[in-house]
Amino acid sequence: MKKIILIMMASMLAMVAQAAGPSIPLDSHPGDVRDTNSLQRGLGLYMSYCMGCHGLEYARYNRVARDLGIPEDIFEEYLMFTDARIGDLMTIAMSAEDGRRWFGAPPPDLTLVNRVRGSDWLYTYLRGFYADEERPFGVNNAVFENVGMPHALLELQGLCAEPLVLQRDAKIDPLSGNWLIEPGCQEYLIEGSMTPVQFDRAVADMVNFLDYMGEPFQLERQRIGIFVLAFLFVFLFFTILLYREYWKDAH
Repeated sequence: MKKIILIMMASMLAMVAQAAGPSIPLDSHPGDVRDTNSLQRGLGLYMSYCMGCHGLEYARYNRVARDLGIPEDIFEEYLMFTDARIGDLMTIAMSAEDGRRWFGAPPPDLTLVNRVRGSDWLYTYLRGFYADEERPFGVNNAVFENVGMPHALLELQGLCAEPLVLQRDAKIDPLSGNWLIEPGCQEYLIEGSMTPVQFDRAVADMVNFLDYMGEPFQLERQRIGIFVLAFLFVFLFFTILLYREYWKDAH
């Protein structure tokens, strides 16, 4: 009995710790998984900048193409950079041993990363790289301290000289409405090809794609859920009528 109580207490503590969330405030992800254009842009960014190290081994190319409304021949020509076939799983050529040797640990598969981390965490993390000469790759991250990966989107964002200012830490002059401390990177050591607004939108698209990837059926599940609830509501109405019919003589 004591063991059962201890297990229950440990489970409750784990749930409380999970509900407490991350140790720093996160920026809110502005994406919408129903936006197909955003999903397509996010897919293009992921395939160009992430797929070399992070596979999506629980998904297939043709399924993603079908869900995102991309013809398979277009997908193969512009979004597949290996000799994989359209019906293959979205794996990478890097072996776990190579990943461990190059990065210290194998880069994780990201099929379910949004289910584990959440959209807000990913949105803040991907925008949170800054220069840190003490780290092996010369960068650190405001969300994931001592991160063990390079800044994959450096070409787009550039490189911040210091940790970015989160939306909750930004300050506005209440009289003039001007920024006192603007959210985002305050100073760049390396300029990127995108403006901060463009980069934030690009990251939002990529996180949107990873949100879809974590649960491709979510829109279908929500649509079916509406019909199920409607059916249960109608069934409840007839159940109440049947209950009254059975018990009318008793009362």
